[in-house]
Amino acid sequence: MNHKFAKRNNYVKASEIREILKVTENPEIISFAGGLPAAELFPIEELKKVCIEVLDKEGEASLQYSTTEGYIPLRKAICKRMKNLGIDSTIENIIITAGSQQALDLSGKVFIDEGDTIICESPTYLAALNAFKAYIPNFIEVSMDDDGMIMEDLEKALKENPNAKFIYTIPDFQNPTGRTMSLVRRLKLIELANKYDVTIIEDNPYGEVRFAGEKIPPVKHFDTEGRVIYISTFSKIFAPGLRIGWICADTDFLERYVPFKQNVDLHTNIFSQIMASKYMEMYDIEKHIDKIRDVYRHRRELMIQCIKEEFPKEIKYTLPDGGLFIWVELATHIDSIDIFNKSIKNNVAFVPGHSFFPNGGCKNTFRLNYSNMPDERIVEGIKRLGKVLRDAYI
Repeated sequence: MNHKFAKRNNYVKASEIREILKVTENPEIISFAGGLPAAELFPIEELKKVCIEVLDKEGEASLQYSTTEGYIPLRKAICKRMKNLGIDSTIENIIITAGSQQALDLSGKVFIDEGDTIICESPTYLAALNAFKAYIPNFIEVSMDDDGMIMEDLEKALKENPNAKFIYTIPDFQNPTGRTMSLVRRLKLIELANKYDVTIIEDNPYGEVRFAGEKIPPVKHFDTEGRVIYISTFSKIFAPGLRIGWICADTDFLERYVPFKQNVDLHTNIFSQIMASKYMEMYDIEKHIDKIRDVYRHRRELMIQCIKEEFPKEIKYTLPDGGLFIWVELATHIDSIDIFNKSIKNNVAFVPGHSFFPNGGCKNTFRLNYSNMPDERIVEGIKRLGKVLRDAYI
């Protein structure tokens, strides 16, 4: 049978991380692969009470169709929380999405025609690349250092690609590197975006999980012309299974997003929206986030200490001040896929780095997650991985 599929099928592949996670369903696997929050920190007992409250007080509304833009009390709560981050907004600037992943896909629908150019950090978030690839763009990669995207390289990319549709950036505890864009570079990013008249999509799922260093306002805080589209989520600070994210942008942008969202799902799960809103009414989400920060700080410190003890001294790695990830760079002749295959035989998993580069290359890198494994598994997992790496450096 000759199936007449759309040609975009040639560009959309299953996420390598999701495929790796299938392997790690084996309980014997120590997984540093997925960006999974610590499940033992989910507020399960509190959510039981919230669920009853929602059904008792708003049962009919919580099970009915709702508006595309989202539940108004939740949007108000998001505006209040973003105010604390330095972003002024009203509910007219907010759309609730099915996690930040839907916001990325909708951004592709709104902006990208086949052959368009988008500019991104190198490396960058794999699931964002996969969302954008469905619309068949060209990716221009901008190098990074420990202070984030290198602005001289960004300006060069903007000069050479004057019709670029947008700059995609994860300025806080970037996925996959864990790096944070400095204050100076955030200001320069806005300056360049204004100069070259280009939109910025700021993806910030990790910004509130800072456990070290000085807090830096989001890029959108410095937005003087309304050109920054800010995306975030409750997945890393609350519960990813609820699938609650949001877009914050000027209404000119949101008027474009709404029809595409209506075509996809009409609206985000309203029961989840009301649950999230009610939780913030009944409990102090900041205390909950503080618990997350404390646990992740400890696990990052433990993993870094184990890396220092077990990895060959030549290996480079990042020292994140927050978020969920450490980025590892090996000698250029070592392929992290080979390391992964050997590590899996020892029941340890991570994500090889090549898939985070939209145009390929850099096979000597990989990403480690420290948020999801308890102490004893971090120690044992890094010990096993260290043995594989030491063998590779002989």
